[in-house]
Amino acid sequence: QVQLVESGGGLVQAGGSLRLSCAASGLAFGRYAMGWYRQAPGKERELVAAIASFGSTYYADFVKGRFTISRDNPKNTVYLEIDSLKPEDTAVYYCAAKIGYFSRNWYDYEHWGQGTQITVSS
Repeated sequence: QVQLVESGGGLVQAGGSLRLSCAASGLAFGRYAMGWYRQAPGKERELVAAIASFGSTYYADFVKGRFTISRDNPKNTVYLEIDSLKPEDTAVYYCAAKIGYFSRNWYDYEHWGQGTQITVSS
């Protein structure tokens, strides 16, 4: 059974930083691309960043320079470091796994975590 478990969210003041983790089990992690998505109330789910199995990365334009995605294949974990948090970053953040190369389309991802809430106060 595949499980993706996110952690690291919380309440933070604007300008602060957080590091999200997503621990994967039940899959050959090294074969999967990983993505971080977010969904704010009343808004569509949007891709924040993605990383291929071999390490190439993609970032949405709105997060470039503030977010850093990385992965540790021996630990079956993907990370998202977020700096200079803004109130508009408030959302539930989900990690997702897709065999092969990453995609910008959420429906291409086969496995999802339960999400972790980030709330940024102004």
